[in-house]
Amino acid sequence: MSKKPTSETLAYPVRAWTIWFLSALFMFYKYAIEVSPSVMTTELMKSFKIGGVQLGNLAACYFYAYLLLQIPAGLLLDKFGPRKTTTLAILLCSIGSLVFAWSDSLLTAGIGRFLTGVGAAFAAVNCLKLIANWFPYKQFAFMAGLMMTMAMLGAVGGQAPLAAFMQKMQWRHAIEWIGVAGLILAIIFWVTVRDKAPDHKRERHIVPTKLSLQESLKQVLKNPQSWWLSLYSGFAFAPVMIFGGLWGVPFISEAFQLKQNLSAQMVSLIFIGFAVGAPILGWLSDRIGHRRIVMLYGTTAALIALSTVIYAPNLSCYLLAPLLFIFGFSISSFLLCFTMVREIHLPLLAATAIGFMNAFDALFGAFSDPMTGKFLDLLWDGKLIDGARVFSVHSYQVTFVTLPIYLIISLLTLAKIKETHCKPSFPTSMP
Repeated sequence: MSKKPTSETLAYPVRAWTIWFLSALFMFYKYAIEVSPSVMTTELMKSFKIGGVQLGNLAACYFYAYLLLQIPAGLLLDKFGPRKTTTLAILLCSIGSLVFAWSDSLLTAGIGRFLTGVGAAFAAVNCLKLIANWFPYKQFAFMAGLMMTMAMLGAVGGQAPLAAFMQKMQWRHAIEWIGVAGLILAIIFWVTVRDKAPDHKRERHIVPTKLSLQESLKQVLKNPQSWWLSLYSGFAFAPVMIFGGLWGVPFISEAFQLKQNLSAQMVSLIFIGFAVGAPILGWLSDRIGHRRIVMLYGTTAALIALSTVIYAPNLSCYLLAPLLFIFGFSISSFLLCFTMVREIHLPLLAATAIGFMNAFDALFGAFSDPMTGKFLDLLWDGKLIDGARVFSVHSYQVTFVTLPIYLIISLLTLAKIKETHCKPSFPTSMP
């Protein structure tokens, strides 16, 4: 006879899912903050009297911090535990948002964005660690996909809803509310989350604390697949952040003559598509037993969809919406590289490998936003509205040539990536 379920065994899945939800909610919060400048480009340029390159640098301050903290984040989480470390990280995001909202200079605003980037650097690795600590190994890919669904819903929240919110109040007040929401989330996270499940027999830990940062990095850097997967990740995801995170809303407003809130709704479809695609393509990959083929077709479809949005003449608004959704849905296939990097490394090294890959995503965001702003400034024809620069459709189209180039390079790197067949492929022992 089977054992009668106890109150402890019945409560365990509820506790695990609650902890996952709060971790994923931090991902939601992180992405809402990350993309929020895209719906306030005009307001920011007017408030700080800046051009495109300075706006790009302001947005990139987030990525500078994110880049610096990515690799240490996993080790700090392992040393001090997700509960303590991530509570502090959420607080930093909240404080950074408030500093940004109250800033009276470009420098102070940059410091605020930098602080949010410091806190946000812990979001993804924290969620992946807690998934590994509370869920069976076979559920990791699916739960990671659900994590990105929450993350992309956060990006949606930082687009159209924030734009609608800003119609009722100034951008500073809107960001203040985001900061207050972070304080509340930090308190709930501290009260609710525990570092690991009470059952220690199952192997859940991403990283034990037995290796130094130097030794962990050495093992990750020695594997060529770490580099190819990270390069693919950086090139594939950068167009999402450049177009969806900052420059897509003003481009669509200018190219399709739409109001800012409607343009934000259009760009939100990228993140809605991503939210739908991430778990579906993760499930499909597990179902067919292949990762690379899903990434190949997904990235190719994303390249076609985004190029059509930017360069197709006389594109109808009725086609714009499905194309942006398809772009988001298809490019969500890039998330499989996070599962692959975990499959090619011992659990001992997985958090460091994930942090290394995330660092590439941050690096591309850190230089791409200012680079895009610089190109737009160079092509600016002098048009101003209420003191803010307005860039022409031609300027955007010339500047956005980097986006299909990024996606083409990401496709080329796939040729160097070895298929894992959805199974761990790491050596059985450390060299």
